[in-house]
Amino acid sequence: MIFPLEELVKFKDNIYEITTAASRRAYQLSMVKDPIIERNDGKVVSTAARQLFTHEVEYRIEQ
Repeated sequence: MIFPLEELVKFKDNIYEITTAASRRAYQLSMVKDPIIERNDGKVVSTAARQLFTHEVEYRIEQ
């Protein structure tokens, strides 16, 4: 799994938000040692970004 650059280029919303969400999701995945990381050759950030871009995982901004 490589970082989904084509999805990043197509992304029309706030890039800071998706970057922050991907970073936090990557942290979650690494802390719980999710088996999906091993299936993706240990690529935590690209796995987290893919989950966000494909809407497998949703994020929201808390006010």
